[in-house]
Parts: sequence; structure tokens; C-alpha cells
Amino acid sequence: MADVLEKDFISPQASLRKAFSMFPTGVVAICAMEGNNPVGMAVNSFSSVSLEPALVAVCVANTSSTWPRLATARRLGLSVLGADQEMVSRRLSSRTGDRFENVPWEANGHGAVFVSGATLWLDCSIHDCLRGGDHEIILLEVQTAQLFPEIAPLVFHQSQYLGLLATP
Repeated sequence: MADVLEKDFISPQASLRKAFSMFPTGVVAICAMEGNNPVGMAVNSFSSVSLEPALVAVCVANTSSTWPRLATARRLGLSVLGADQEMVSRRLSSRTGDRFENVPWEANGHGAVFVSGATLWLDCSIHDCLRGGDHEIILLEVQTAQLFPEIAPLVFHQSQYLGLLATP
């Protein structure tokens, strides 16, 4: 009996990770220019916070090596990825290689970088940062928004990418 219990034991962190996977989320690229090159990462912990002022939040692991580079940017481009951009998310989540290889993007005059083919672009500046356990909670003030309602969003649910249908 002890062997069965030992074998079936799931750590609290693994159990919580599985529980969190039950909540479908969008996939967001956070990108900016660093010198002459884009730098970016993908996150799925994104939420609207406030209309006045216009705030959104993202959560980034304290172990991220990309966030410290993005945190120094004057402006950040948030791109809510489209249903056909799973490979873009995987590339921006990779630990090695050129994350922007074969990823079409454009930068604005403030240094925010946006992924082409996304369903939403938000040009943001950092409003505040808060410690949140093993993550940092970043509040971002939205400066401008550009919507592409004809593009369906990419969704992450139960550790799988799913595409939704665009509304007519």
C-alpha cells in the first residue's frame, strides 16, 4: 500500500500547475528594441487591470533572463498572438537561438516591437513592479492600442495551444 501512495504522490507545485492549466489564457509577446535588435518573450499570464488609468498586468518568472533586458526599455510592445502563431510563441519562449528568426515584426518610434499577424497590439510603459512569490507582477500603462478583430487569438489550455475562430 505504501508503494502505491508513494508512486501516485504529486507535489503541491505540480498539482497547482495542473490546476492553473485548466484556465485558458491568451498568449502575449512582450518585445522591445535593444540597440538595433528586437528582444522579446512570450507569456500567458496577462490580464486587464484598470481603465483609468489604462493598465494591464503580466507576470514573469524571477528566473527570466529576458525580462531584465526588457525592463530597461522605454516602451514595450505587447502582441496578443493570433491563432496561427503557435510557432511564434514557441520561438519567443526558446532559451537558445534567434527568437525573431522568421518572425515578422515592426517597431514604432518609441522602441516598442510588435509581432505582425497578432490580434491586438498594445504600446505600453512600465507603471509599477511588484514581487509575487517566484514571479514579478508588472503593471503596464497602455499608451496606444491597435486592434485586428479579423484575426482569431491563440489560446493556451491544459499545456496545449488552441486557436479560436474569429468573429465575423
